[in-house]
Amino acid sequence: MDERLSRIDTMWSMVQRAHRQDATEFAKAQQQMIDRYGGAVRRYAMAALRDPEAADEVYQEFALKFVRGDYGKADPAKGRFRSFLKTSLYHLIVDFQRRRGRQQQQATPLVDDTPDDVESYQAPDDQEFINSWRANLLGRVWQQLEREELTTGKPYHTVLRARVEHPDVRSPELAKLVSDLLHKEMNAGAVRVMLHRAREKFGDLLIDEVANTLSDASAEAVEEELIELDLWQYCKPALERRSEQSEQ
Repeated sequence: MDERLSRIDTMWSMVQRAHRQDATEFAKAQQQMIDRYGGAVRRYAMAALRDPEAADEVYQEFALKFVRGDYGKADPAKGRFRSFLKTSLYHLIVDFQRRRGRQQQQATPLVDDTPDDVESYQAPDDQEFINSWRANLLGRVWQQLEREELTTGKPYHTVLRARVEHPDVRSPELAKLVSDLLHKEMNAGAVRVMLHRAREKFGDLLIDEVANTLSDASAEAVEEELIELDLWQYCKPALERRSEQSEQ
């Protein structure tokens, strides 16, 4: 498992590429970063500010800073990419709230109740960011699973989505749902096998996606991150299979 994870291109290496001088590589890496984590940035800003326009302004500021190269000196040795991103966003949110506070003070100069220090400003707690980060990772894995189905013809996305959306139906009913979605007949046994494979594939993709965000992508570090993000249960079969393969 460690050998496979060590080959994964991490988000830290992508950050570093996004601030190099090579124009083509620079633009590609920047776009990959925004595509991957723009959703998490927006959700976290929205949780902090409860204002779509304000959240969009913070997102635009983050994108501008990234394109401008402000994060080029980010140090992977300081920890997880998730922590780096959360800290960066926290400071952007605080700066935005300060600007808004000053604007409000200028609009009502007789009222002197604008706080001056960072501690006076509220950002969502760690769980808010974890929820946003977790949703972003799961969303990306669902997208990858869907793309793979289109590429390979293996209906993992269709079968797994049907089970998620209909968690209480029995196997024969699920087989009927899947058959209708795929426009071909599948019996309950075939759907059970396909569902098992789909769950393993989902777990594999999620493990790789999480490893992508860590400077230390060892099996132990990845599993610890999965547990902290409450994603471990999705990956248990894949983790067990990888562990068995590494022992052979």
